[in-house]
Amino acid sequence: MQERKSLLTTGGPGRAPNRAMLRAVGFVEEDFDRPVVGVASLFSDITPCNAHLDRLARKAIEGIRTGGGVPQIYGAPTASDGIMMGHQGMRYSLVSREVIADSIEVVSSGMNHDGVVAIGGCDKNMPGCLMALARLNVPGVFVYGGSIMPGVGEHGEDLDIVSIFEAVGREQAGKLDAKGVHKIECESCPGAGSCGGMYTANTMSSAIEAMGMSLPYDASYPAVTAAKERETFLAGIAVVNLIKAGIKPRDIITRKSLENAYTLVLALGGSTNAVLHLMAIAREAEVEWTLADFERLGAKIPHLADLKPGGRYVMFDLHRVGGTPAVLRALLDKGLLHGDCLTVTGKTLAENLKDVPSIYARKQDVVKTFENPMHASGHIVVLHGNLAPEGSVAKVAGLKKRSITGPAKVFDGEEACAKAIAERKIKDGDVVVIRGEGPVGGPGMREMLAVTAALVGQGLGDSVGLITDGRFSGGTHGLVVGHVAPEAYNGGPVGVVRDGDSITIDADAKTLTLHVDEAELKKRLAGWKQPPLKASKGVLLKYAHTVRSASEGAVTY
Repeated sequence: MQERKSLLTTGGPGRAPNRAMLRAVGFVEEDFDRPVVGVASLFSDITPCNAHLDRLARKAIEGIRTGGGVPQIYGAPTASDGIMMGHQGMRYSLVSREVIADSIEVVSSGMNHDGVVAIGGCDKNMPGCLMALARLNVPGVFVYGGSIMPGVGEHGEDLDIVSIFEAVGREQAGKLDAKGVHKIECESCPGAGSCGGMYTANTMSSAIEAMGMSLPYDASYPAVTAAKERETFLAGIAVVNLIKAGIKPRDIITRKSLENAYTLVLALGGSTNAVLHLMAIAREAEVEWTLADFERLGAKIPHLADLKPGGRYVMFDLHRVGGTPAVLRALLDKGLLHGDCLTVTGKTLAENLKDVPSIYARKQDVVKTFENPMHASGHIVVLHGNLAPEGSVAKVAGLKKRSITGPAKVFDGEEACAKAIAERKIKDGDVVVIRGEGPVGGPGMREMLAVTAALVGQGLGDSVGLITDGRFSGGTHGLVVGHVAPEAYNGGPVGVVRDGDSITIDADAKTLTLHVDEAELKKRLAGWKQPPLKASKGVLLKYAHTVRSASEGAVTY
């Protein structure tokens, strides 16, 4: 074992006062000769994603003790994307990613932990924890709290959180009465666990497993199973083994392992938020990674999984037919993964998958074949053009229509757009523009599931385009483009679009075009004036002053 970092806290005569305080919280004499491991628990009963994490954290503690380490549990904050959706609270969502990373750094770096087990559930937990592990670069393992079970609808159909968001739009369109909405509301979230489709939480947990920073099956074990508890116990043992072997996150997070991560995201039909989060993780690991890398992989990796929001199934269905390792094995067999990448098991990805049957070893229709995929190339597309000089991101999973040209309906902020949708002012063929929701202008780059789900519920999901300098939830589907950069607040062209301007979204050509001549666009930009910041104090103001463009992952330094 390498020299233990924790000896900076506990070693030698001068640290007797430190040891005295640690004895008061349960340390015994022998513990000062063992590696000290932080257990960062994002437990919170404000969201089902995290409501069970205290139970899992106790299993991690047992595993660390069994492995020969000394656990120290502490909390890190979480915020509920689903509950904050559709109002000002969503401004804190992406901000929470940075706060989580900073919180774990503050405790585990301040306490000189020899290793860290981080346990998270809701969307920003995963990237926040991984950013911290990469930043600290002490041996670490991430544990995902697991996915929620599907709810059961009136006719036996599966329900999830997107079901109720879309039900609101159906009611607005007169397709569902209030009683029907209430039934769906009561059944959509049956217990603990993160939102069930291939939304942001399941996307990022899958990416982290493929990256090698969690144990096999971490992404696909359901939340309310003994399998998840056993896995968390084993994660506690694994982190002590990593400390003994001197294996650190930056030994695992490399360009090749990031390619593995994004390859699985593409194969499963994951969230556009993966673009922001993988860039942020790469930055913390000091690995070069840009939008061009997403484009490069997207051109060759097929979309295989028939998972919501663009498909029919949820994560529990994937679990039942073999889980994430079975998909990884199929991708490895096809030559689409780097099998030599190191993982937190101490083995390579290929060694972890050696005895795992491919997803195609059994009869199932959750994951399509390479010969008959959902789509032959990546469902996440990076678009450029005069409306997005630094790039933008679209998700085309499940789309019947991959391009649209139509008149702009421009809204400054999500609320104005939501009001127009509720009043049925958005029509077939419109291209909705929501601006002023970027990382700085928001501030916080809000997700807009409430808006997109309402459009889908009204039957406009395939006939309306939507672009924004904000973000979309992993539960969003439709012809939508987010992360438009530069954002409106920083003088991006999206800030000078006018009602009635013709806009083209073309996912096949990978372009986002405002149809005004170059001289007119320059004139508009020259006359543009930056608005005042919407935040005047607190964490949102700090974030607005430090955050970078979405094209750089919206990191804060």
